[in-house]
Amino acid sequence: MSPVEKRSVTIRGHRTSYSLEKPFYDDLVAIAATRKLTLAALVAEVDETRPRDTNLSSALRLHVLEWAKRGTDF
Repeated sequence: MSPVEKRSVTIRGHRTSYSLEKPFYDDLVAIAATRKLTLAALVAEVDETRPRDTNLSSALRLHVLEWAKRGTDF
């Protein structure tokens, strides 16, 4: 099992942090690259569309899961 790692990012001019296991982080990096986005831009997109009662870390994990379920290559 992969340990959770805390990371920080600047989105919309403010710093925020999220905690993810390395496999989720690696997949987010791959998704961003596939979509030709920076990781910060992808995180901002997920942050803007997540339900307000869902924390950012959970929303990022769900984004990776949804991407994988669609069968989209990283």
